[in-house]
Amino acid sequence: MLNIIELRRDLHQHPELGFTEYRTASIVVQTLKSLGYDVIYGQDAIDGDSRRGLPSEKVLEESYQRALEHGADPDIVGNMRGGYTAVVGTLTGKRSGPTLAFRFDMDALPIVESKDDDHFPQQHTFVSHFPGNMHACAHDGHTTIGLGVAEALSQQEFAGTIKLIFQPAEEGVRGAYAMVEKGILDDVDYLFCAHLGCEVPTGQLHGGTTGYLATTKLAAHFQGVASHAGATPEKGRNALLGAATALLNIHSIPRYSTGDTRINVGVLQGGTAANIIPEHARMIIETRSESEEVNSEIEQRVRTIIEHSAGMHGLEYDVEVIGGAIPITCDEDMIQIAREEAVGIEGVHTIPEESAYSTGSEDASYMLRRVQENGGKATYMIIGGSNPAPHHHPKFDIEEAALPIGIEWFRRIAMRILR
Repeated sequence: MLNIIELRRDLHQHPELGFTEYRTASIVVQTLKSLGYDVIYGQDAIDGDSRRGLPSEKVLEESYQRALEHGADPDIVGNMRGGYTAVVGTLTGKRSGPTLAFRFDMDALPIVESKDDDHFPQQHTFVSHFPGNMHACAHDGHTTIGLGVAEALSQQEFAGTIKLIFQPAEEGVRGAYAMVEKGILDDVDYLFCAHLGCEVPTGQLHGGTTGYLATTKLAAHFQGVASHAGATPEKGRNALLGAATALLNIHSIPRYSTGDTRINVGVLQGGTAANIIPEHARMIIETRSESEEVNSEIEQRVRTIIEHSAGMHGLEYDVEVIGGAIPITCDEDMIQIAREEAVGIEGVHTIPEESAYSTGSEDASYMLRRVQENGGKATYMIIGGSNPAPHHHPKFDIEEAALPIGIEWFRRIAMRILR
């Protein structure tokens, strides 16, 4: 029987960034196989050409070797090498019925975890072993819940098929799209996704969410010509200046009257020394809107600004999409099923009628959209988990009492759908 506290703490100690979740995915594959699931992973579970924001080959290989050093099964991760860290486990019931999918994300964040004495993982000696990486968004809890659900359902009789989707690279909204493009969701009739925490206390469950924004993450590269900044400045083409011109104009794009919008240049890098005209600069930009159409329009404005800023300074440029998500629309009858199945779970004290609200972005949105386009139904739920610090904070942690609540909630939903 799985010890979910030990499992969660082990995953917390070994946080892996998007598309480098080799050790985590190896544990998922081993556990699912031991429970009798049919398992696909690696290139069988994700479309390589559709992955967004893939790390460099150097980072992928270093992370692969680190996973081996920390106990990953070489026979399993060998088939994931190069960033193919998606896993899908399928269990078929004794009678025919619908296909139900649950999705769980696995990746961590590039954050240095706190080692202050009041930080719970520090107190109990399970802080991150991988410097600069941290589970600061509860995905260690999501993976743990997923494997706990796998164990619970392996002991049940049901009609139909259960599909457990373990997704890489949710951070930066990068991994779900490639699994959708692989066709993993094409046979799914019902899809339930969930997130721990989100400023909801332990013991409170929401059957749906509203407010999630469409977003596009862009990387822009400006290429100029290096030259001596004192002797021959006129012979240079300043890539950093072109990028800075773009930055200021991107942030001057107006807000929209038709709905909430966001825009941010989060990274601007360039230059090597004070006396050298910078020949290369790099920007990371995000757009967001509650409207998919408005987000696309803002993205196009950003691209136009980049084009003309580069032209002003005689630069070459390139823009690539490194992440994206669309708005989430939950099916009301799935929200109701989730709420009804939450009643009576030990530790649950509040089941609000209203959906939870968030203005973040979530790439599970592509999975929900695909299921709904094919005539199926879906929802995105919130599992309350009291947090001592906000998501993406060095002192973020989850209250572990939320883990068995999440497992039991998914189990009950499965039995309701597949009875």
